Order: sequence, then C-alpha cells, then structure tokens
Amino acid sequence: MIASFRPTLLRGLVVLAVLSLAIAACGGSAAAPSTDSGFPAGEDGAGAAPAPAATAGPAFAGNTDEQFTNADAAAGKGPLIVRTGQLNLEVAVLDDALAAAERAVTAAGGYVAASQRQGDDENAGAMVTYRIPVERWEATLAALRKVGVKVLSEQTGSEEVTSQVVDLGARLTNLRATESALQAIMTKATKIPDILEVQAQLTGVRQEIEQLTAQKQSLEERAAMATLTVGYSLPPTVAVVAVQEGWDPANEVDRAAATLVGLGQGVANAAIWFVIVLLPLALVLGILVGVAWLVARRFRPRPAAPASPATPEAPAA
Repeated sequence: MIASFRPTLLRGLVVLAVLSLAIAACGGSAAAPSTDSGFPAGEDGAGAAPAPAATAGPAFAGNTDEQFTNADAAAGKGPLIVRTGQLNLEVAVLDDALAAAERAVTAAGGYVAASQRQGDDENAGAMVTYRIPVERWEATLAALRKVGVKVLSEQTGSEEVTSQVVDLGARLTNLRATESALQAIMTKATKIPDILEVQAQLTGVRQEIEQLTAQKQSLEERAAMATLTVGYSLPPTVAVVAVQEGWDPANEVDRAAATLVGLGQGVANAAIWFVIVLLPLALVLGILVGVAWLVARRFRPRPAAPASPATPEAPAA
C-alpha cells in the first residue's frame, strides 16, 4: 500500500509546486520560489525545498532574454515598435541607384536582406529589401528618396509589440521557475516510474521555453531592425524613345510594296500556268471524253423489238 501511495504523493507534489509558482507569479514576483514554498516533507522527513536551478544544457544556461519587464517599460525605456515600409523609385541609371542605396543603408548600420532583378536595358528593374536600425529609420528613408529622380509611391507602417514582449518575458520567468521546481523534485524521486513522469513534464516545459524564447527574440529583432522594401524602375520615356528609334517609315513602305509585288507575281504566275498548261490539258481531255462517248453510243447494241401477240384461229364451221 505504501508503494502504491508514493506515485500518487509525487503527482500531488508536482501539481502543488506548479500551482504555488503560478500564484506567486501572478502576484508580481519574478524571482524563483523560496525555500518555504509549502512543499510537503520528503520520505526522510526533511523539508523538500527546491534546490537552486540546475544547468539544463546550453539552450537554458545563462539566458537573459526575459529581462525586459513591465518595470522596464515604466522606467521609460520606451515602447518596442516594429516598423515596415514600401518605397517605389524611378531612377535614371539602375546600377548607380542600387549602389548609392546600398551605401546609404550600410552607412546607417543596416544591410541588404534580399534582392531581385528582372529585365535588361530599357526594361530593367529591381526589388531590394533592406534591414535598417530603427533609430536611423527616418534618416535612411530620406537618403533613399534622394537616390531616385522621382518617388512613385511610399507606404510605411508600425506595430507596437511592447505588451507581447513583456508577456513573453513573464511567461518565460514562470516556466524557468517551474523548471527549477521540477528539477528539485527529480532529485527526491527514487523510483523509475516517478523519475520518468517528472522527466516528461520537464521536457515539455523546456520545449515551451525554447518556443517562447524564439518568439520573443524574433519580436525584439524586428523592433530593433526595421524592414524596408524598395522597388527601382526606369522612366517610361526611355522605352518609348528606344521603340521610336527602331521605327523607319521608308523601310516599312518598301516592305509593304515588296509584299504587294510578291502577291501580284503569284497571281500572274498562276494565270500563266492556267493558260499554258491547265487549259490545253482540259481541252484535250474534253475532246477525248466526247469522242469516247460518241463511239460508245454508235456501237452500243440496239434492244430487240417486242414480238406481236399471236392471233387466235377462227373456229371451223
């Protein structure tokens, strides 16, 4: 009975530990649970207070990414804002514009995240995505406007993610405290089923810590480096001039006249062949067919005349 009671007791300890940590976190505490967190006595009668957080591997050791809290926002560190933008420029020379824009972004501490170029000569164009430090956003945007001869369109947007980052930081703090409590319980477990059960819960907590850490780091990185997509295109007049330069009216007249002469020559050739070749052949064939018809009609046997009916003899007197 004692052996069957111990797993149930261990499950109760885990549930109590998690509930106590959640209540402490909701009260605004960001520290790990204290040694008098209400854990029942262990098997040896001593208090089973959680031990300090053990090293949980490289993914968990030394993490400080959850240090941005509500206290930081209240201290005046400012909100976290994700900035994005779309800019379309008309440029005189595409290669020169791309080089000037890259120099402006690099000087601001940014970099080219992605680029795409299409077409050639007068149809050339490009689409480039830049990552720009948020504190140099306005200055860099003004420098990029000067790269083109004309701003075709411009659109910018922003999204505040301060509350999301604060929430993720609080959830990470609670999860790390839960991880420490589970590790303390693991040190008190003596049976393999109990160890496996706690290890499974500890693995789930660590996976959630990794996911939330990645989300938080992504938001912070997007807030630190704004995203700007710039489209480059040549003036429409360049393509129109190129088409006009390739058009020669006199050449088109000559080509049309040559085509008409060719059609006339074809009709004349057909008439010559019809008069010289086809018409005599048709006459010869018509004469032969007429002669053959006359011969066949002349020598065709005539049908025999039908016999007259015999007259009946008169009866003798």
